Amino acid sequence: MAVYTDINEIDLKAFLAQYDAGELLSYKGIAEGVENSNFLLHTSKSPLILTLYEKRVEKSDLPFFLGLMHHLSERGLNCPLPLPRQDGELLGELSGRPAALISFLEGMWLRKPEAQHCREVGAALAKMHIAGEGFELTRPNALSLEGWQILWAKSEGRADEVEEGLEAEIGAELDVLAIHWPKDLPAGVIHADLFPDNVFFLGDQLSGLIDFYFACNDLLVYDLSICLNSWCFEKDGAYNITKGKAMIEGYQSVRPLSAAEIEALPILCRGSALRFFLTRLYDWLTTPAGALVVKKDPLEYLKKLRFHRAVTNASEYGLIA
Repeated sequence: MAVYTDINEIDLKAFLAQYDAGELLSYKGIAEGVENSNFLLHTSKSPLILTLYEKRVEKSDLPFFLGLMHHLSERGLNCPLPLPRQDGELLGELSGRPAALISFLEGMWLRKPEAQHCREVGAALAKMHIAGEGFELTRPNALSLEGWQILWAKSEGRADEVEEGLEAEIGAELDVLAIHWPKDLPAGVIHADLFPDNVFFLGDQLSGLIDFYFACNDLLVYDLSICLNSWCFEKDGAYNITKGKAMIEGYQSVRPLSAAEIEALPILCRGSALRFFLTRLYDWLTTPAGALVVKKDPLEYLKKLRFHRAVTNASEYGLIA
């Protein structure tokens, strides 16, 4: 979550009047994340999350995101729900941006997840994949092979400002992934951004998944590769195979992987590491001064990409056949 667009109390109260949300008591911006502007509201009825959708989010994608949360919730997945306005619509407008009120999910994200938490996340991810079956709307993954090329073109000329030789290295990596990227694997709705700050825990118990604004249709095991990248590396850049093993076992306890998915895991981990490197690189180079947002270091994911490039077998992630 982040704040790019500020709001004032008068406009916010007029916006809230369109909902059965109670009287505004207080609000504050939430500075984590990179995609939308988010605020925590306290009202006389309940706490809520207000999301203003920024320019990177296509307004035409919002029915997919908001509808998916309802679909998953109806099938037993604990996630936030968009509140309807008094006219029944889920989407309004505030400060010139499309905006929605989202229910507040109890819990907190873990700064230092352990293997037991990784196991729960793996199982929750598989449950989400199964719960997503039957969702009628579709959304292609805008941040897959073609999208990476488009994003890279916006940063390529300045890449060596971040690390010398980066322009040549990433160009070669994109060529390799374009040749070897798998196609005929089980696909469906994926979260595509299930980082630790998008999973809430109450104590050691997983309480729910949040932030579905990268959700799309893609290979299911690609979603698992994103989680391996975001949950199973330590701060020094080392891969924690104990966490990886727990993550994969948790996932397979709900949805066993096929032999083809297991074989594809190393190339998918390379791809998901590259995807987050590219978005972080772009944001690092282009985020305007003064924006209330925490910029994330792209070099963290460059190190992960280099690790995956040396992996030859999925067993190196902790997978036991």
